Amino acid sequence: MYQVTLGVIVGNRGFFPSHLCETGRQEVLRVLAEEGIRTVALDAGDTPFGSVETLRDAEKCAALFRAHRDEIDGIVATLPNFGDERGVSDAIRQAGLDVPVLVHAFPDENEKMTAADRRDSFCGKMSLCNNLRQRGIPYTLTTLHTVAPASESFRRDLQRFAATCRVVRGLRGVRLGMLGARPAPFVTVRFSEKLLERAGISVEVLDLSEALGQANRLAPDDPAVRAKLDALRGYVRTAGTPAEALDKMARFAVVTERWMEENRLAATAIQCWTSMEEHFGVVPCAVMSMMSNALKPSACEADIAGVVGMYAMALASGKPSALVDWNNNYADDPDKGVVFHCSNLPADFFGDAEMSFQEIIAGSVGKENTYGTVVGRVKAGPFTYCRVSTDDQCGVIRAYLGEGELTADPLDTFGGYGVVQIPDFQGLLHYICANGYEHHVALNRARVADALDEALGKYMGWDVYHHRERIAKEGGLRQE
Repeated sequence: MYQVTLGVIVGNRGFFPSHLCETGRQEVLRVLAEEGIRTVALDAGDTPFGSVETLRDAEKCAALFRAHRDEIDGIVATLPNFGDERGVSDAIRQAGLDVPVLVHAFPDENEKMTAADRRDSFCGKMSLCNNLRQRGIPYTLTTLHTVAPASESFRRDLQRFAATCRVVRGLRGVRLGMLGARPAPFVTVRFSEKLLERAGISVEVLDLSEALGQANRLAPDDPAVRAKLDALRGYVRTAGTPAEALDKMARFAVVTERWMEENRLAATAIQCWTSMEEHFGVVPCAVMSMMSNALKPSACEADIAGVVGMYAMALASGKPSALVDWNNNYADDPDKGVVFHCSNLPADFFGDAEMSFQEIIAGSVGKENTYGTVVGRVKAGPFTYCRVSTDDQCGVIRAYLGEGELTADPLDTFGGYGVVQIPDFQGLLHYICANGYEHHVALNRARVADALDEALGKYMGWDVYHHRERIAKEGGLRQE
């Protein structure tokens, strides 16, 4: 997983106990290092205790951060005492990094409430947040208003903030690949390339015929094809798949990966049925599954907006994402449903999986032309879901997200599938339909909804609906 680097600002205010800045700075830097986070911070010799109080201190801190602009993913502003809100906010504004900011305040101890040791960070945090808001600088709060750096609560806050930073860093300037046009009936996966470009997300396009032509021209003994063939056989069980189909998949994989490398693409959305089957004789599912499993997400049906959600969650969690359909009810349980795809789900999602053929379209294009799916039951456990969509009518990018459980409830069907349980699932489904969202949704086997919410809403500026939060706060449905 990408290692996050945070700029650290230690706030100080001279008529509060300044010695707390020395010990506080040391403790925060120690905890950050223990959590695997790199840091950029003033040394104790640069300013008193390496803290920021005056305008001159802020200028030194800002200059340091600018010198490390390409490294810093976020900023932690920590207050061992009340802190000087202007000094800290000056440093952030003058650095001009436009990265997430975490505001942290140390707790006081009841037995240390004399003038020599009382922190008053509890109060100072409010003043700093007020100044940041005045200056239009978005910021993230810790779960507890004041919290000891060594506590588990703060460590969880740090990991969540690091995930937010990874998402923001990863999405700004990312390049995505669209291989082929969307299937003609799938108007649901239309997207605005211009809105994504405005958000820093570029889309590179390759016609499917070009990719298939390049694949067909590869020599039978091409070392890259042979290596990819071995990788496919080692990825999932392929006993029932014809050798000719495996060879085609390997060729397609080599072409796709070379295109991605040449164009610096982080993720792809690929056209599939029925052009791929009719003109090449396989489905790309296993190839896409392998890419997603390697944290290079790949979405079906040229769903670029869908792969944005997949990629964002992979950045947050360091685990593979999948794209599925909200597909069926589960008996009469209103909080459960069935998710499904044909499938290209990453192997990480399965307890056991095998390569097979695509049962839905085999009847129309021939079973022999549909080998390459990765099928099985997804493992039980927690997950996060996310759907990103470009709203052309309003000129915004929007998303909904939340968390749930993949259950072990009995189900016998085909493709890649699982049973989900989501609090107030009917409310979520109502929201999806009332707001015209797509039927595709991205899943990730981790709990990263809070980090994703902050990254997409607060820092990317998208219109985000967090299902769990809205139900808790509003007690009902919301239509936009």
